[in-house]
Amino acid sequence: MKPTQTNDTVKILILADHESKLLYDYYDPERLKGVDLIISCGDLRADYLTFFVTLCNVPLLYVKGNHDKKYDVKPPEGCICIEDTIYVYKGIRIMGLGGSMEYIPKSTNQYSEQKMRQRVKKMKLKLWWHKGFDILVAHSPAYHVNDMEDLPHRGFEVFRTLMEKYEPKFFFHGHVHSNYGRNFKRKDKFGKTTIINAYEYAIVEYPADAED
Repeated sequence: MKPTQTNDTVKILILADHESKLLYDYYDPERLKGVDLIISCGDLRADYLTFFVTLCNVPLLYVKGNHDKKYDVKPPEGCICIEDTIYVYKGIRIMGLGGSMEYIPKSTNQYSEQKMRQRVKKMKLKLWWHKGFDILVAHSPAYHVNDMEDLPHRGFEVFRTLMEKYEPKFFFHGHVHSNYGRNFKRKDKFGKTTIINAYEYAIVEYPADAED
């Protein structure tokens, strides 16, 4: 399935897992000049996201990480949760599936492989209506694509299935931190999909950065 074609280049700030002192403590609007859209891949304070959506004055989309239980009580103000849906921004179809592999039974925002597949299955009508998606946003990585062997940081096989079937331009995720080992990769490729680990932050351009 061909990704959406857009004549405009969209500059996207991606956040995950660790608060950036450069962007937050030493905030300088020039560093984020030209950012059109912000996407959080999870495990960040609600107030942290509210800070960026307020000062940057652009849409901020988010999925939940495995440590984002407080979002149920106090979600990020002014931000848009894209869990289990497809959000369209300037023609770009963005699909959200947060959470991690279940390593503590019945914990919030943790899922077995089967439960994650059930979430995807429930989105069948949305996927048909939108004719696929262009960006997959998740907290966890895909199985054996820059994930880790331990259960808490293992990726989901269904994410590989989604990339193989729909061939999105991008897959944004977090969960695997840069200090976890030598296998950390900021950018990788799986089939026709460019994968970005958003740990702390990254800035990409859609669709340009997917064409390297």
